[in-house]
Amino acid sequence: MRHTQHAFTLVELMITLVVIGALAAIALPSYQNYLERARIYEAATTIAAISMNLKNYQVDNKYFPPTLDTLPMYNPVPLDPWGNPYQYLAIDIEPAPNRGAQRKDRQLNPLNSDFDLYSMGPDGRTALPLTAAAAKDDVVRASNGRFIGIAKDH
Repeated sequence: MRHTQHAFTLVELMITLVVIGALAAIALPSYQNYLERARIYEAATTIAAISMNLKNYQVDNKYFPPTLDTLPMYNPVPLDPWGNPYQYLAIDIEPAPNRGAQRKDRQLNPLNSDFDLYSMGPDGRTALPLTAAAAKDDVVRASNGRFIGIAKDH
């Protein structure tokens, strides 16, 4: 009479669980990193689209709008991938320019001369100089649109 096994042993089940746990421990951080890169790309793409609409507005009206929600398509102001509204500042507006509220680079030079447009990033916090801890994860538009990306990369 032969005895055949119809179930898994406890040791086999434990080994299977350990292997699945190890694979999950490797895959989960990689997947989360992928999701964060996708959110950053989405924010950068949206900033580029908003920038184009702001430039079109400036061509038609000879000035940038005072607020982002002045444009009908951005009323209300769109939210970034982390659920925060995009931040906008028209720099040369009448009667008083907003030059003191401009974002600054490492040497404390203004990022843009036309307008500032950025996302506050995953933490939802920001600061005027990009070197501040709260600003390093922001997705910014700099050099009048020649750079759109993470503040720490600028």
